[in-house]
Amino acid sequence: MNNINKAFSDLFEINMGIKPKESIVVFSDKIRDEEKICSSEKSRRERLSKTAKDLADFASATYGNATFTDFPATEASGTEPPEKLWRAVFGDKIVDGLRNIKILSKLLTKTADKNDFENAAKIILSKKEDVANIVIAMSNNSTSHTSFRKLANLSGSRFASLPHFDPDMFFTSMTVDWYALSERSRTLSEAVNRALKISVTTPNGTSITVSKEGRFAEPDDGILTIPGSFGNLPAGEVYFAPMEGTAAGVLVLEHGPTRSLETPLTLTVKNGEVTEIAGDEPHKKWLQSKFDESRKNRNIAELGIGTNDKATRPDNVLEAEKIMGTIHIAFGDNSGFGGSVTTPFHEDYVFYNPTLTAIMGDNSRKVLIENGKFKI
Repeated sequence: MNNINKAFSDLFEINMGIKPKESIVVFSDKIRDEEKICSSEKSRRERLSKTAKDLADFASATYGNATFTDFPATEASGTEPPEKLWRAVFGDKIVDGLRNIKILSKLLTKTADKNDFENAAKIILSKKEDVANIVIAMSNNSTSHTSFRKLANLSGSRFASLPHFDPDMFFTSMTVDWYALSERSRTLSEAVNRALKISVTTPNGTSITVSKEGRFAEPDDGILTIPGSFGNLPAGEVYFAPMEGTAAGVLVLEHGPTRSLETPLTLTVKNGEVTEIAGDEPHKKWLQSKFDESRKNRNIAELGIGTNDKATRPDNVLEAEKIMGTIHIAFGDNSGFGGSVTTPFHEDYVFYNPTLTAIMGDNSRKVLIENGKFKI
C-alpha cells in the first residue's frame, strides 16, 4: 500500500470507523470563474479537488458504495451547499419531500425557522436509511455551520469536514496519535468548563474576554466513530460558542485563512461583536464587506484552543487552528455548536503564543495556557 492509500485507509478505518456495507459520499468544490486567487492558492484548490476524487475512488474500490460529487464553490464558509449535494447525501426521495412542503428553498437560503427545521428533520428521519453513513467534506469552503451538516448528523451520518485542506496534511497533522490527542483534548475541555469567563492575551496586542456561562466546551479529537459524530480533520481542538453580547476587547489579526497578512489588522470588539477594523492590509476590504452584509457576521462566534502536536503550518487556517497552544476566534455563525446566531458566514482567525486564563464563578483565576504552553 503506497503512502497516500495508507493515509486514506487510516481516515476511513481510524477516524471514521467504517463498517461493512456502509455508504460513503465524498464531495469537493470547484474554483468559480470569477474568483480572484493567486497561483499557489489555485494549485492547492486544484490538488484538493483531485485528492477528493482520488479518496472517493479509493473508497469505492476498497469498501464499495462510495460516490463523489462536486460543485462550484459557495461564496463563503457557512453558506448552504447546492441542491446537488443534498441529493447526493440524502437521496432524491428526501429532497423531493423537502421541496414538496416548500422547505428546501428556505434551507438553501438559510431562512428556515425552527419549525421548518423540525419539519425537515421529520422527513429525513422517516427515511434515514437513504442517508449516507459517512460524509467526507473536502470542499474548500466549510459546510460545518449549515443546516445541511446538522441534518446529516441528526440522521446518524458521521461527518468529517476538511475545509481549506491541503493534501500534504495527510503526512503531517493527520499522522498524530489520535488517542493521545483525544485524552489531551478531553482534559483541557474539562478545565475550560470549570470557568464562567475566559480571558486571552497575546504578545501582538490581542486582549479579549468572553463569557461561557451556559455554554459547553467540546473536544474535537478526530474520532468520528459514533453515529451522528462531527468534526474537522485534521482534528485537535477544544471549542465553544461564547455567550452572545459578552465578548469585549481587541483582536490583532496577523494571519488570514490561507496566508500571513502583509500588515496587521486591529479589530475592536464591544458587546459581542466587531465594531471597527483598523489597518491598511488588503484583507480588510473583504472582511469589511462581509461585516457590511449582515450585522450577524460581526458576531464573536467561537473560541477554540489547538491541541494537535503534529500541526505546524500557520498559512492554512484548518491546520493552524489545531497547532497545540494556539487559540482561534471565529466570526459569524455559531448555531451548530450551542450558539444562537445563524448566518451564511463563519471565518476563523488564529492567534499565537496566547495566555489563556479561566475565570471562575468566585472570580478566582487559573492560567491554562501561558505564552502558548499548556499549564494543565
